Amino acid sequence: MTEPITLPSASPQVTRVSRRWNHYLLLGLVINTVIWSLALIYLRVARPSYVSEWALILPGAGQGVNVSFPNIGQASSSTTSPFGSYSAADPRANYRYIAGSEEVLAAAAASLKMTPEAFDQPRIKLLDNTTIMQFQIKGHTPAEAQKKSYALYDALIQRLNALRVQEVIDRDLGTQASLHAAQAKLKVAQQRLSQFKVSSGLSSSDQVGNLSTNIEQLRRLRVELVAQKQQTEDRLRQLSTTLGLTPQQAAAAFILKSDERFQLSLKDYSTASATLAVLLSKWGPNHPQVVKERAKQQSAQQALLGRSRTLLGYPLSQKALDDLQLNTTDVGSAQESLFRDLVTLRADQRGLAAQVASLDQQIAQLEAQFRSLSAKEFVMDNLKRDVQISETVFASTLAQLDLGKSDIFAAYPLVQLLAVPSLPTEPASPKTLFVLVGAGFSSVLVTGGLVSLWWRRRHLSTLPPISQPLLVSQNEILGKALPPPPPQMSIQSFQLLKP
Repeated sequence: MTEPITLPSASPQVTRVSRRWNHYLLLGLVINTVIWSLALIYLRVARPSYVSEWALILPGAGQGVNVSFPNIGQASSSTTSPFGSYSAADPRANYRYIAGSEEVLAAAAASLKMTPEAFDQPRIKLLDNTTIMQFQIKGHTPAEAQKKSYALYDALIQRLNALRVQEVIDRDLGTQASLHAAQAKLKVAQQRLSQFKVSSGLSSSDQVGNLSTNIEQLRRLRVELVAQKQQTEDRLRQLSTTLGLTPQQAAAAFILKSDERFQLSLKDYSTASATLAVLLSKWGPNHPQVVKERAKQQSAQQALLGRSRTLLGYPLSQKALDDLQLNTTDVGSAQESLFRDLVTLRADQRGLAAQVASLDQQIAQLEAQFRSLSAKEFVMDNLKRDVQISETVFASTLAQLDLGKSDIFAAYPLVQLLAVPSLPTEPASPKTLFVLVGAGFSSVLVTGGLVSLWWRRRHLSTLPPISQPLLVSQNEILGKALPPPPPQMSIQSFQLLKP
C-alpha cells in the first residue's frame, strides 16, 4: 500500500524575487563600495608605524673566585651559569617580564618625555636553544622607533642594576650580622689569650720547645761530665795506689815541699837525726854530744810540726810526715811530678763532681719548669686554637662579604647588547598590499555569496508545477531516494497513501 504525497505548487512571490536580479547587483555594488571605501580611507588616514629591532644576549658561562689565606683559611665565591643543566627556570623569562613592567616602560617614556600609554608595549621574543632575546618596538617615525629602543634598553639596564644593588644590600645585611658576631668572638678569644700569657709567663710554644732543648743539652753535657769524672777518679785511684798516698796526703806533701821554711826545718831535722844516729852508734844516750844532738833534733822537729800545722791547718804526727816521703830535696824529681798529678786529678775530680751536681740541680729545676709550662702550653694551645678559628671565620666572612659585593650578577645575570636598535627604512603598518588584498578578498567573498543566493533563488523559481498525486511505496520511502517528480506533480501538497 502506498500513500499519495502532495507537493506544494510554486509561489508567485518566489518567481518575482528570482526575477529581481538587479536587487542583488545593487546590493553587491553597495557592499563592495563600502569595503573599498573603508580600505582606501584606512590607507589615507592611518598613521604609518615603524618597527625598530634589536637583541640582547645572556652569556651562559659561570665564573668562580677562590681566595686563600696562609695559615688561616680560604674563601670562595662562584657564579653558576644561569643556563646550567639543573636550572629550574630561564632567566630570560624574568627579563622579559622586567622589560615589560610598568616601571621600566615609565622610565623609558620619561626619558623621551612621553606618556607610558604613548610609549607602547614592546614585543619580546625568546629564541629557542639560544640565550638571545629579540625586541621589537613601534614608532611613528624611524627615528622615534630607534629612540624608543635605546630608551627601553637604558631603562632595562638601569632597572637591572638597581635590582642587583638591592639584592647585594639585602644579602649583605645577613653577612654584616655574621661579620660583627665573628669579630666579637675574635676579640674575646684574643683577650683571653693575652690575659693567660700575662698570668702564666708563657708567651709562645717556642719557650717550651727551647726549654726541652736546653734540658736535653744539659743531660748530654752531664753524661759527658760524668764520663770525665769517672775517668779522672780511675786515674786518681790508680796514681794514689802507685804512690801509696791518698790525694789529701799528696796535696799536703806538695804544699809542704813547696815551702822553704818547712824544707829548712826538714833539712835540720834530717841532719840532726842522721848525726844522732851516728853518735848513738858510738856513745850512749847520756853522752853530752848525744844529748845535744837530740835537743837539736827535737827543736827541728817542733819547728817542722809547727810549720806543717801553719801550712795545712791541722797538725801532723811525725809518722805522718815520714809517710809523706818528704826527705828528697830535688824539687824537679819524678815524685814531685806525681804528687802534682795526683793533686791535679783530685782537683779535676772535685771540679767535675761539682759541675755534675750543678747540672743535676739545673736539670731538676728546668724539668720542674718544663712540667709547669707543658701544662700551661696545653691551655694556651686551646686558646690559640680558638683565636685561629675565630680569625678564620672572621677572615672568611669578610672575604665573602667583599666577594659578594663584587659578584653582582648572581641573581641577575649579565646582559649584552647583541644587535643595536635598527633604524627602519619602511613602515611596518599599514601595508598597502595587505590592505588591497584583504579588500579584494572581501569583495570576492561578498560577490560570490550574492551570486550564489541569486542563483539559488533563480533555480527554485524555474521548477514546473505538480498536478497529480504521486504514489510511493513505504519501502521506497524508507530504503530508496525519491525519483524526480513527473511534470504533472504539483509542488503545493503531498498525499501519502497508507496500506
